[in-house]
Amino acid sequence: MHRRVQGFESIALLITTCLWAASSWAAEPGTSFRAAPYCSGDYADDFTALAPYVQEFERQPQGHSSSYCIRNTATYECLSYSSEGNLRRVRRKAVLHGTAFGYRVQGGETLLLTNQHVAEWPAVTDEEHTVEDVPIGCKRVADSIKIVDNEADSYERDDIPLTRVVTDVQLDVAVLKARVPLQILPWKIGRSAALREHNVVDIRGFPLGAFRAANIGKVVSAYDHDEDRDWDHDDFVVDALLSPGNSGSPVLAVSCKTGEYELVGIYHANYTGGAALNVVVGIDQVRDLMTTLRRVPHSRGDGLGAPVAKDRMPLMKDLRVLYEPFFPLGALAAQVRARQDGALVFEVLSREFPLKAYPLIVLEDLPSPRPDAFGELGRLWFGGPQGLKAYARSDLESDVQAQVQRVLDALRRNAVSTFAYRSATRGALNSREKYESVTRLERSLRKSTLNQRELVQLTIELADRLSPHGAEVPVFLSDALAVPIPNPAFPSGVVAVESTNSARTSPSSSVSPSQEHVQAGNGP
Repeated sequence: MHRRVQGFESIALLITTCLWAASSWAAEPGTSFRAAPYCSGDYADDFTALAPYVQEFERQPQGHSSSYCIRNTATYECLSYSSEGNLRRVRRKAVLHGTAFGYRVQGGETLLLTNQHVAEWPAVTDEEHTVEDVPIGCKRVADSIKIVDNEADSYERDDIPLTRVVTDVQLDVAVLKARVPLQILPWKIGRSAALREHNVVDIRGFPLGAFRAANIGKVVSAYDHDEDRDWDHDDFVVDALLSPGNSGSPVLAVSCKTGEYELVGIYHANYTGGAALNVVVGIDQVRDLMTTLRRVPHSRGDGLGAPVAKDRMPLMKDLRVLYEPFFPLGALAAQVRARQDGALVFEVLSREFPLKAYPLIVLEDLPSPRPDAFGELGRLWFGGPQGLKAYARSDLESDVQAQVQRVLDALRRNAVSTFAYRSATRGALNSREKYESVTRLERSLRKSTLNQRELVQLTIELADRLSPHGAEVPVFLSDALAVPIPNPAFPSGVVAVESTNSARTSPSSSVSPSQEHVQAGNGP
């Protein structure tokens, strides 16, 4: 099954409709509402369950005025060479329209929700992150996002600029901010987990960016886990007829308890080849982001989340008794070794591995004093064919420290995931549940490594810049594999690891009997 992101230039059928006729029951705002015959759960199967005052409010202009058409414009710079070998720079402009809706006003400013794919362009275009009419390999150099009347609006003086507050690519959700008070959604946040098949939904947005419209439909599937593209979240599926430009629209259901609308999701994509099969991000996963304005790590349930302290000991055990130490970092090979003082040593190997087996980067991952942390970055080395050059973390500029931490986080995650996958495949797959769990883990691991192209390029560039050059004397890989002396993990004055080659033993280069003393890239 394939999904196509909404919000771009393809055309789809649009049907707009009005709300159904008012029911005969009366209720005051905020009071309990007598259930209609179409109410068998938390949400209604028919719009006749709407309270009369809600229907009356919906007839007013303000009933639909909390959704806004947003225009996101980006400029990409594309580099190429002419036939004479001269470098050419060409700039391409990209524009899309989508929907956002206000949900909170504070301090004279308004917070709005939309999709991440509406609010944010790819930093660099590639096979997985394409932009229409922009070649692969182009870099975004400028962008702007603002509220407009519709896609034909060319009068800029009354446009409302927006800024990104937080984005979450896994949820495909973004929070934007307008520095003016705007109309916000008047309804409460509901529970997407309480939705059932046949519940009615109302979607308010700007199909094709052309005009404000309300579309209605029903829930046809209450659960659909979405791992397409960079996404990893839970959806539900509706049969409303929606169009590009509806991306980011609020999806409302009718509460059987109050007869009021409640926000249950954000429309974000559809199934290609399917008539009116549209997927909606369940609001339960978005609630914390809306409140804290911070992206929190998601529990993926597949071993690919951020490793924590409890993941360290199983990895150490597997390294000592079960497995070869290799795992992927994007298109590169990496390995991890367990040191006798509890440290882990990660290596990223060259593109020519195994023909050429020198490391590009070596990172020392020390046990953390924090009970919930996987580890702490210790010393680090950058390498090339000439050998390794050692650094302390404090030797590096702050931006390089942040880049190294990104590489280390990915190495931890990939190592834990790979070893978890190997452990799972070692057991008997004697049930559908176990088989599907292993299949899901393998799919997520492959997807994760495919999305690490930028990280691979970053690693290669760091190694090229920080490895030894010219007359610089390289150091030994065994410096990283040996326990440094003195070490708080061992009594003062005691050599923790002895070398089998006494002529080459030193406090900074001792190795265990199972390890050879080799210079990175060139052998002994």
